[in-house]
Amino acid sequence: MKKVKEEATPLIYTQTDLLEQIDFSDTFATTNQKNSLEEITTLIFNNQPNWIKKLFLIRNKIVKHIGLKTEITKDYNKGFRVGGFLSFFKIFSISDNKIVLGADDSHLNFRAIIANTNAEIYNIKVITLVQYNNTKGKIYMSIVKPFHKIIVKRMVKNAFVKS
Repeated sequence: MKKVKEEATPLIYTQTDLLEQIDFSDTFATTNQKNSLEEITTLIFNNQPNWIKKLFLIRNKIVKHIGLKTEITKDYNKGFRVGGFLSFFKIFSISDNKIVLGADDSHLNFRAIIANTNAEIYNIKVITLVQYNNTKGKIYMSIVKPFHKIIVKRMVKNAFVKS
């Protein structure tokens, strides 16, 4: 069994009011029957290897020159609650089986959904939804998409617990 696998994004997540439209989506799944959804979300988003941290630093140095957000927002706080932040992602909603994180910027808006389907294996789904706000968002996503898939797959691997 693979620790992480890419899956088709279930329609329930693309037919949502989280964003006005969905221009890009992907889903990575792993298995974790041990931790709470809050713990799993923290494992995924707060335990990045150094190579990912370095890629984000490089990204931020480049995109600040074209007007994209690279700074922490004024309402930043580390509380694990709606309106709080996990890493640099704002928490939009928390329920028993789903946590929604994300960010809005001039070029695109995105949401990351961490869901527990309670399946025996691959119960944890990490779904990325992206809405392009303009041509800059579409170009940006076409450039970062290959890196996104590698990075997200690696981050999701942090939550794997053999059942």
